[in-house]
Amino acid sequence: MTTNRPTVVLVYQRTSLPWVFESAERAGIDLVLVPRPDDTVAADPPPAVTEVLPLDLDADRAGALEVLRKRHADQPFQGIVTLYDPAVPFVAEAAEILGLPGISLDAALGAQDKRVMRARLAAAGLNVPRFERLDAPGTGPGADTGGGPGGWEEAAARLTFPVVVKPAHGFSSLGVTKAATPDSLGAVVEEVRRICAAQLGRPDGLVVEEYLDGPEFAVESLAHGGEVRVLSIGYKGEPEGPHFEESVYRAPASLPEDVAADIRREVVAAHAALGITDGPTHTELRLRGGRTPYLLELGARIGGSGVSHYIASHVTGIDVAAEALRIAAGTAPASMGGGDPVPVGAAANYIVPCGGSGRITAIHGLDAVREDPRVDHVVQMLFPGDVVRPYPDFTGYPAFVLSRHAEVTEAEEFHRWLERSVRIDYAPLDPSQLP
Repeated sequence: MTTNRPTVVLVYQRTSLPWVFESAERAGIDLVLVPRPDDTVAADPPPAVTEVLPLDLDADRAGALEVLRKRHADQPFQGIVTLYDPAVPFVAEAAEILGLPGISLDAALGAQDKRVMRARLAAAGLNVPRFERLDAPGTGPGADTGGGPGGWEEAAARLTFPVVVKPAHGFSSLGVTKAATPDSLGAVVEEVRRICAAQLGRPDGLVVEEYLDGPEFAVESLAHGGEVRVLSIGYKGEPEGPHFEESVYRAPASLPEDVAADIRREVVAAHAALGITDGPTHTELRLRGGRTPYLLELGARIGGSGVSHYIASHVTGIDVAAEALRIAAGTAPASMGGGDPVPVGAAANYIVPCGGSGRITAIHGLDAVREDPRVDHVVQMLFPGDVVRPYPDFTGYPAFVLSRHAEVTEAEEFHRWLERSVRIDYAPLDPSQLP
């Protein structure tokens, strides 16, 4: 059957997170879903999904690209997109090979590799904490050969402590750890490298950078043809470490207008420095001293597997995922231009904290939360019986609680209630029993 609806390949999107599927249906866009290997697609697929195309990007990247090439030759599709950060370079490479809209592979790799991102932002004159790069042992410029005179240990010791060690290709809070003193740095580096090998499947390169004080914010934006429109700025707490478990996301953030303007300028300039010209982005930053924005990362995708769409859409009234799919399909979005969006409401995500480790025996309070009229979605990822490893290992988030409010102050009060109402019980496990 022929159709005039454009088709976009959606890579590694969990079917339990509904927003991008619902937006595609509203936008009149068909989806070819490449499911996550650990996800099960029901016999009745999500809205807008017309085909399920299993691919394993990690086990056979070249084979996956070849399948897409043949699929495009037989049945052309108009775009390819992902909300899963590790898949962003694959999607960019596929778009380049097939001549589809999107960012370049170089831009995708630069945004994902924190070593490259830091260097490109610094070269553009943007605010960057002092840092040292640690490549995987025996690889890359400045490769770690075990320290010694003139090695990374000596260079990193010249940074102002505390510092933060993070995987160059990490996501969420995987492995991110603060080292308080030069004497503790070596042990922290070894621990983060162990986590990279175990959870990323490789002895990944690292970044050691000076710790930034101040509150953390998330910025949701859309780019098209090099034009960038900042949609929303949201507050993400003020984590102090030593590990950086995410907890809240509330938007719009309450900020002085001059500080908000500085954030927007820094974010737009970062897009140019990294070559992010098209598509949605999710930026995380800190206000050093409560005033000066320093970017932590700029992801070339909708953040949180769709959570950022939920937040920004309810703050602005713009269907962010639909606009992202239109950009991926080569269609001009309707929301570019027109200045900064005026907030039409407030939205929030409460990330239920792990609050411990071991085998989960009970999660209290979520049933009552599901019945709360302020709550649109409770997305639960961990359940009784699951094992949570202690930080800085990252097992996953127990649950997201997504809610809408008239004002952000109401979201703040709601989150205080959630802190009192939701808790997780654990049975302790011997370290030898941890997976």
